Amino acid sequence: MTKPVTFDVEFGGKGTNPWGVEVYGFEAAAKINREEFGLTWNAALETGGVLVGKDVKIKVELEVNPAA
Repeated sequence: MTKPVTFDVEFGGKGTNPWGVEVYGFEAAAKINREEFGLTWNAALETGGVLVGKDVKIKVELEVNPAA
């Protein structure tokens, strides 16, 4: 099952990597409910609650070379 996910993106700045190439840094984050993607398996714990939570946090750190 597929579904669009919107990421919050933050520009981290620009710099030069160890090879002398100018790069730009970004961070992106999103939170999804795994059950909305058909992942519904779970197991009850003896102490109460369930084994797997519904929310999944996704974080991406990206370095981009605009000349590539």
